[in-house]
Amino acid sequence: MLLHLPQVLTSEQVATFRQAIDAAEWIDGNATSGVQSAQAKRNEQLPEGSPVARQVGDAILDALGANPLFIAAALPLKVFPPLFNRYAGGHEFRNHIDNGVRTLRGSNFRIRSDLSATLFLSSPEDYDGGELSIEDTFGTERVKLAAGDMVLYPASSLHHVTPVTRGVRVSSFFWIQSMIRSDADRSTLFQLDQTIQQLATEKSQSDPAVIQLTGIYHNLLRRWAEL
Repeated sequence: MLLHLPQVLTSEQVATFRQAIDAAEWIDGNATSGVQSAQAKRNEQLPEGSPVARQVGDAILDALGANPLFIAAALPLKVFPPLFNRYAGGHEFRNHIDNGVRTLRGSNFRIRSDLSATLFLSSPEDYDGGELSIEDTFGTERVKLAAGDMVLYPASSLHHVTPVTRGVRVSSFFWIQSMIRSDADRSTLFQLDQTIQQLATEKSQSDPAVIQLTGIYHNLLRRWAEL
């Protein structure tokens, strides 16, 4: 499942975060690459230990925790602290698949990467190129979203970022370990949740069908969740 989450951050938050990270020290993006990715990747990145990256990353995590659509779609167990990258002057990231397990340097924190997320921090009119192209069972999707919007997709997907030929593309990227390992099961729960929300709006929370479907949702969650 690929999902566009609009306005994860407000325009004011994007402006504040950009002011902070644009002034920080950037390094070669291969600091967090595996062997295969290092051959395909050309961009810049904030160091994982950067105080600015941690501060802005924590604010992004707070925004995600308050976003019902993210919670419903990801059913997150653990979220990797957000990282930040920058593409300009022909930078690109050729076809790759994200590592199955991510470890936070200098700690024992690690996650299974079930979902990948890219949170756009540049307006699409500010740069040419830089589309995130994602290939999976849903076909191929080319993603270039408004600043503050996020795309969520299976970490097992083959994907690449096309060369940025004008301007600068800045984004935050990170991974999520879901309570639901299977993308198909997670998609089923999300569709069921959205159906319940629609019915509850059209009828009421106390409608027998809403109550029954809510019970089915939680029974499936109980069966599939890994905690």
